[in-house]
Amino acid sequence: MGKHTAELHWERAGAVFSDQRYSRAHTWRFDGGTVVPASSSPEVVQLPFSVEAAVDPEEAFVASLASCHLLWFLSLAAKAGLVVDAYRDQAEGHLGQDAQGRLAITKVVLRPEATFSGRTPSREALAELHHRAHEACFIANSVKSEISVQPVEPPSAQL
Repeated sequence: MGKHTAELHWERAGAVFSDQRYSRAHTWRFDGGTVVPASSSPEVVQLPFSVEAAVDPEEAFVASLASCHLLWFLSLAAKAGLVVDAYRDQAEGHLGQDAQGRLAITKVVLRPEATFSGRTPSREALAELHHRAHEACFIANSVKSEISVQPVEPPSAQL
């Protein structure tokens, strides 16, 4: 199957390092050329040693799950003859202790909201599309965290 890569780059930039007072800012470079500023979360490493505006690994994890769900949902909706006009998700991850007492993202909540042109699926059909998207998402299939999908019901399509 496919190989997926990300290149990370960090430099000490003259900091002492052994005193733990070094920047956690770094970059992620993806195979298509996109470069993303990254850092530890300010909740994990205090400012100014983290960068609040950068993407942290926890945010990236949540976004990866939400993005995978989105892409499968769009594919399944198209195959079902539905026309999705927009999709939005206010996803969140919860950091807590796992069964071994280690910090982990212990729960991810997806709140997808899709709007449709023409035929809007019933509540049951929409739930089934989201269930199938979740089952197909190989990112969700790769993690131990509880992942919950809580779709936001779309408004009825305007004719």
